[in-house]
Amino acid sequence: CDGVAQAAVVVREDTPGDKRLVAYVTPAPDVAPAPGAASAWEAVAGLDRVVREHAALRLPAYMVPSAVVVLDVLPLTVNGKLDRRALPEPEYVSGGGRGPVTVREEVLCQVFAEVLGLDHVGVDDDFFDLGGHSLLAMRLVSRVRAVLEVELPLRAVFEAPTVAGIAARLDVAGAVRPAVVAVARPAVVPLSFAQQRLWFIGQLEDPSPTYNVSSAVRLDGEVNIPA
Repeated sequence: CDGVAQAAVVVREDTPGDKRLVAYVTPAPDVAPAPGAASAWEAVAGLDRVVREHAALRLPAYMVPSAVVVLDVLPLTVNGKLDRRALPEPEYVSGGGRGPVTVREEVLCQVFAEVLGLDHVGVDDDFFDLGGHSLLAMRLVSRVRAVLEVELPLRAVFEAPTVAGIAARLDVAGAVRPAVVAVARPAVVPLSFAQQRLWFIGQLEDPSPTYNVSSAVRLDGEVNIPA
């Protein structure tokens, strides 16, 4: 990726149960610091977004880092290897854009913040720039379904990953699907697709031990033979 000298990617679990890919990059040496810049990091503001966009064009969504941290240098151990323990925790900071103007936007801002583990999220903040990934996107869709009772397709989060974008998509989203409930069990239970397949193979090839699984079981004590 242009502008990148070194890169390292690690899996972090700063919040228990929430593993995220985080990339650490250093700017290329030919990137000249801007006047008054205290470090190379200040000189390449926006390099994190460039790297994420570069990766998104070449990798499936689940492999794109949730955050890209730009460092002056990568920390090394005394042996010259990457010191993973010294890599800083990424900061996911929402922007200072406009706030919600409708009840729907306000609810979505709260849902975004809840799923991402942030205090607040702006209407125009990008879900993935704030640390979102494919698993959190599925959680977001589930929360939207529960709170707003609409069926939001998962691809909508990738196509319009902001509160404003999702709010617009909800206008054409379908009503939430009815919950699965227990029904009366029929006298003859229909076969599953897997069972239909095995029945078809049995009819086609005649009896065969291909799918037989043999095992030996030792029983102790009194055995209920009729059962």
